[in-house]
Formats: sequence, C-alpha cells, structure tokens
Amino acid sequence: MSHQRTVYVIDGNIASRRALTMDLAKVGAEAWPFGSGAEFVEISAHLMPGIILLEIEGSEGLSVLEALVARQTGWPILAMSADAPVSLAVAAMKLGALDFLERPLQAAVLAAALVPAWQVLETSVKIGEARRQAQERLGRLTARELDISAALFAGHSNKTVAHELGISVRTVEMHRAHIMAKLGVRSIAEAAVMATQAGLPAYASSKSAPARPGNVVGFSKPGADFRSARLARTAV
Repeated sequence: MSHQRTVYVIDGNIASRRALTMDLAKVGAEAWPFGSGAEFVEISAHLMPGIILLEIEGSEGLSVLEALVARQTGWPILAMSADAPVSLAVAAMKLGALDFLERPLQAAVLAAALVPAWQVLETSVKIGEARRQAQERLGRLTARELDISAALFAGHSNKTVAHELGISVRTVEMHRAHIMAKLGVRSIAEAAVMATQAGLPAYASSKSAPARPGNVVGFSKPGADFRSARLARTAV
C-alpha cells in the first residue's frame, strides 16, 4: 500500500474508529487508528506521510490540531466533529485544517473529502523529497564554500566576496566552480533556488549588506557541521 493512501484516524471512540476504518477500506485507504491526539503527536515524527482525520471536541482538539500544524509536514488534516458550533469549524480552518466534516459522517462524504486531501498529500511528498535531495547536495559543501555561497546568493560579485573574505578573486572563482559542480547546477541562481528548497532563507539580490564569513543568515561559522547546524531545524 502506498504511503499516499494512508489515513491516520484520531478518535477517542473505539466504535467510531472501527466504523471509519471500514469506510476508508472501501475507498482503498489504509487506516491507522489512534485513540488520542496526544498519542499521535508523540510518535508522528516516526510515521510515513498520510492524511490526518482528526476528531475535534472543544479546545483540547484544537490544541492537537495546532500542534500538528506546527510540525509543518504539509500533511492534510480533515477535522470532524458532531454537533459542532460554527465557531469551532471556523477555528479549525483558521488553524490549518483542510476541511471540516460534520458527524455522523457518511461514507460518500468522507470519500469526497479525501479526493483533494490526496492531491495535497502528493504535492507535500514531492516537496519533501525535493527538500531532502537539496539538503543532501548542500551537505557536500565545505564551511568555506558555504560562506562563499551565501555571499553569491545575496548577489555579491566575485571581487566583493574576495575582499570580504580576505582571499583572491581567483580563489573565489575556483570555489564558485567547485560549488556549482558539487551541487550539479549551471548557475548561482539555480544554486540559490536549491538552497531555498533545502529550507534555507531565500537570498534576494542585494548588495547593500556585504557578506561576512560565519555571519550569514542560514549559515553557521566555518568548521561547524552543515547538517546539524543548518538543516536539522528545517528537516521535513
């Protein structure tokens, strides 16, 4: 079963979870049931991507929804509740739920709600894979190459970078060539896009603030480990 057909059912009522599991099986989805939102949040980092079907009852349910959205996985969340006030539905949508479903939930309604959710999940998985590949490529760069990359991404010329780092223009040119070769790109603009895909800040072309080694947003000081210092906090 593809991970893109996985639905995590979070519902405190065992009979309701079983009914949803059977309905999901009818539309070709694999249901993973959870009795509480706290339980799911605790282990969610170790799970494969999937749609989240979350029962919401009052502020506690909204807190779980907020915690899930804060993880920034991009997994679509379908909130559901019985006899919920309009204010609860509005709050859930504002927090990031893709849809809000009223219970009792008919199988046809659930199937219809899953269609856009599958599309969102597919896009999220593709973005996550692109980020992973970009992070892997950027992880090949040395600390000095990272400093030079940051300056080049900001639009600084080879001459300016050489002056700020106290090296020759020829050395900058050599590093520039090595950077592009390691990243497998044909231009610095393409490399900057890759950095953005990896989760690092976007670098606008601006020459008002010259780059300084070890003092560029998104890059740590020379000698620091790239993966732990720069990418761990941006991992999917």
